[in-house]
Amino acid sequence: MSSLRKIKLALPKGSLQESTFGMMARAGWKIKSGSRSYVPSVDDPEIEARLIRAQEISRYVERGFLDAGLTGYDWIVENDSDVVEVANLVYAKQGLRPVRWVLAVPDKSPIQSVKDLQGKRIATEGVNLTRRYLEKNGVKAEVEFSWGATEVKAPELVDAICELTETGSSLRANNLRIVETVLESTTRLIANKAAWKDGWKRKKIETIALLLQGALAAGEKVGLKMNVPEAKIEAVVKALPALRNPTVSHLHLKGWVAIEVVVDERVVREIIPALKAAGAEGIIEYPLNKVIA
Repeated sequence: MSSLRKIKLALPKGSLQESTFGMMARAGWKIKSGSRSYVPSVDDPEIEARLIRAQEISRYVERGFLDAGLTGYDWIVENDSDVVEVANLVYAKQGLRPVRWVLAVPDKSPIQSVKDLQGKRIATEGVNLTRRYLEKNGVKAEVEFSWGATEVKAPELVDAICELTETGSSLRANNLRIVETVLESTTRLIANKAAWKDGWKRKKIETIALLLQGALAAGEKVGLKMNVPEAKIEAVVKALPALRNPTVSHLHLKGWVAIEVVVDERVVREIIPALKAAGAEGIIEYPLNKVIA
C-alpha cells in the first residue's frame, strides 16, 4: 500500500531554511526541527525529510541517497549533477526573486569587465561555475575556494570575488561594486532519475511540486470579497484589474450579489477605493495559501 511507502526529501539547511519551511507550510506540510536536528519531522507519513546544506543536496540526490530535494540551480551547475529538474520555484532568503552570482571588485579597482581579470586572483565558493564563466569569455585567472567571509578578502588577498547576492547590500556595505553577472539562480525541486521512473515516487514528487507552485503563486496575491447591488455589477467589475474573472453569487437579499476575485496584493490599496466608489460594500480582503492554475 502507498501509505507504507516513503520518499526521502532533502530540505536546505541554512539561509533558505526558514523561507522553505514557510513555503512548505503554505503548501500544506508542517515541519518541525530542533536547532541541531538534521532529521525534521513532517506531518506526512509518506515523506522522510533531511536537512542538508544546499551546496550538497544535488550530489546526494544524483547518487540516489535521496529521492528528491530543494536546492539552488547554482549548486546543480556547480556540482554538474545529473538530476531531473521537476519545478522552478522562484523564492529566496529575502523574497520571491532570483539570486545572482556576480563578479565584484573594490570600488577603486581599475577592473571594469571580466576581460580585465586576465591573470588575476578570484575568491569564491562557486569555483566550478566561476571557472566555466571565465573559460567562456576566454579569460585565464586563478580561482580559489573561499571558506566564508568572501567579501572582506578583496583587495588585500584577492583581486575580485564571485559571490552570491540577492539585493547587493552586503557587497555595497563592503565597498564592492558588481562587474558582471555570472549566473542567475532560483530554487529547484529536483529528483533522482531512478526515483522519477518509479510510478509512486514520481506521483508523490509531482504532488509536492504542484502544491509548492500553488503556494508560491499565492504569495503575492489576496482574495477580495464584496457585496454589490445588481444595478452596479458592471461598474464594480470594471474597477477590477483587467483579465480577472470574478465569481458572482446571488445573495438571499434580493437585488444584491457577492463578488469574489483573486488579485495581486500590490494593487489592492489602489482598487479598494475605486470599488467602494463604484458601489461595492462590505469589502473583505483575505490571504491565500495556494493558487492552483
